[in-house]
Amino acid sequence: MMSADTTRQTSAPAAPAPGTATPQAPSPALAALADAAVGGGDRLPPEFFTDPDPAPGATHAANTRLRGTGCPVHPINYPPGADAYVVSEYETALKAFGDPRLSKSVDNAPGWFRDLLKDSSPVLIRNMITADAPEHTRLRRLVSRAFVPRRMALLRPRIQEITDELIDALPESGEIDLMEFAFTLPMRVICEFLGVPIEDRPDLHAWGYWLSGAPFADEESNRRLKEASDAIERYLVGLLDRRRAEGLGDDLVSILLRAADEEDVFTNDELVSTLVLLIIAGHKTTANLIGNGFQALFRFPGQLELLRAKPELVETAVEEFLRFEPPVYRGTLRVATEDMELGGCPVPREGFVHILMDSANRDPEAFEDPDRLDITRSANRHFAFGHGAHFCVGAPLSRVEGSVAFPTLLRRLPGLELAVPHDALEWVFDNSTSRGLKKLPVRYRTRLAADAPEEVR
Repeated sequence: MMSADTTRQTSAPAAPAPGTATPQAPSPALAALADAAVGGGDRLPPEFFTDPDPAPGATHAANTRLRGTGCPVHPINYPPGADAYVVSEYETALKAFGDPRLSKSVDNAPGWFRDLLKDSSPVLIRNMITADAPEHTRLRRLVSRAFVPRRMALLRPRIQEITDELIDALPESGEIDLMEFAFTLPMRVICEFLGVPIEDRPDLHAWGYWLSGAPFADEESNRRLKEASDAIERYLVGLLDRRRAEGLGDDLVSILLRAADEEDVFTNDELVSTLVLLIIAGHKTTANLIGNGFQALFRFPGQLELLRAKPELVETAVEEFLRFEPPVYRGTLRVATEDMELGGCPVPREGFVHILMDSANRDPEAFEDPDRLDITRSANRHFAFGHGAHFCVGAPLSRVEGSVAFPTLLRRLPGLELAVPHDALEWVFDNSTSRGLKKLPVRYRTRLAADAPEEVR
């Protein structure tokens, strides 16, 4: 394999602005990948992340070709002009997750990237996702006590109430965009968990959109990113001040403030950055879990009917949705702190490493018949929430939300089915690491009451 171009970029990397439409003609990504798989020479183009072929299954087909080259690590031109690599196979991904030479700290990134992130969104660089131990350990301790599975289980009755309230507001029958429900549920849950007033939640959703894709390439997007960063920071500083003045309660903001004040090891900036991270991760990931999971069920109607008939399978079903079509398809920032070798490929110091969780989750060496959805699959060691020290701290909350949403929607909306051909669904590929649907049009025969007797269903 040829080594990647070592030319350093001194300005922002090129990437499409958010909301750019996916072209209906095939992008060059898959064609370039086919050439790379045969010739083993060129780096994957940026479009492999930002503008993939829109055909159904194209992304997974591309990942299959990557794994089929026999090399688990491949150079990619993303960010453009930088040394960067993708990890496509399960075992190499497992090693990469735990390799101490792969840093999560922005301080170890190339200067141009570090400066760009600090200039465009300083609020994002003071939390646990952009830190290594011991800083990561200290910052993670700040929130881990609030997200323990036992505490998340206590939230289940309220999550059920919110889910039923949202379904009560749907039409009695007909067609809806299920992604609207999918985004609204986790946003309401995380905002209630944080104690955010209802009237402020639309602003948080809008700010979170921009912050989830940082940093961008074009100046206009980075300007709007900076505006969102400044606005959410002002809002959260005010929220912290009000909570301190009014007295602490049981909400997450109070929990974090109490921990910070008692231990005196967390700054106000770190509290704000941590809250931003929780807002972004706390709704987008779960929204995509719900959307991606239902589109998978619609592709495998036998599995849909099985879950409808046996809602007690929802726990293993949620894990299978996370494996089969993960809401976060690649890992966040990882940078080599020294010249190293990964999967037989040389990775230079300051080289970016992207762990492809969606590819590792379909690796036939790790999962039997990986392209088949099986909601009864056991020993499902997927990477949807990462692995190791940086395993997603919000995973317990997302799992509870999913385990409530799927059976409730199937129970209360008889005949729930996809309202368009499956190949008409459009995936969102933007500047973020998440993957989900733009819309998920569905229809159903009727909307049942939450307490409808079993024989009516």
